[in-house]
Amino acid sequence: MSFARAVKRKVRAVLPPLLFLSLVGYFGWNATQGEHGLRSYHDRLQLLGEADAAESAAKMEQAAWMQRVSGLRDAGLDADTLDERARAMLNLAEPNELVVPYGKNKLY
Repeated sequence: MSFARAVKRKVRAVLPPLLFLSLVGYFGWNATQGEHGLRSYHDRLQLLGEADAAESAAKMEQAAWMQRVSGLRDAGLDADTLDERARAMLNLAEPNELVVPYGKNKLY
C-alpha cells in the first residue's frame, strides 16, 4: 500500500509541471511556427513589400501615361509637332522632303 501511495504522490508531483511545460511548448511553437506566428508575420511583411513595389511601379506607369495623354489635350497640342509625329508614324513625306529610314520599328 505504501508503494501505491508513493507512486501516487510522485505522479501528483510530476503531472502539474509536465502539463504546464506541455502547454508552454504548444503555445511557444504556435507563436513561432503557427498560422499567426512570427514566420507567418515575416512572410506577410515580404508580401507587403512586394505589393508596395508593384504599387510604386504602377504609379510610375500611370504618371508616364498621364504625361503622354496630357499632350493630346487641346491646350497641349502643337500643330507642327502633331504633323511631324503623324508623318513619322505613317511614313509619309512631302514631295520635296528627304526620307531617311532608320531601321525596323524605329519611329524617330
